[in-house]
Amino acid sequence: MGSFSIWHWLIVLVIVMLVFGTKKLRNIGADLGGAVRGFKDGIREGGDKAAEGAQGPGAQISGKTVEGEVKAKSETRA
Repeated sequence: MGSFSIWHWLIVLVIVMLVFGTKKLRNIGADLGGAVRGFKDGIREGGDKAAEGAQGPGAQISGKTVEGEVKAKSETRA
């Protein structure tokens, strides 16, 4: 009862193609593939940025809030 034969899946495929059409299914597949590709790129970039932040100088988190006021902008030239 829980498993379907190949004929069941073929009938479902034919009904889906009749309802949506092949062009619509192709567009849905392309959109889904682009979304997955974009998600993977985003994950990869997020990992790269996290690795850069961990290795960067001066990235210390102390957990304390420091309040201050900037009075003038000074330029120092080396």
